Amino acid sequence: MTDSGSDLNWLVIRQDDNGGRYRVGRYATQDEAQRIADSFEDRGHQQTYWVERVGQPAL
Repeated sequence: MTDSGSDLNWLVIRQDDNGGRYRVGRYATQDEAQRIADSFEDRGHQQTYWVERVGQPAL
């Protein structure tokens, strides 16, 4: 996970079974963030993962 620099405008967010939401990482592109989120889901993780742009939370 990369977490420094102002060009990392895409977040991967995880929501656990209790509704807690956590940032997994920050990424430079939406495609990169989506690949990370998809890789967690493909490995069978039980939590929900999604991508959102910094400052624009998912609806």
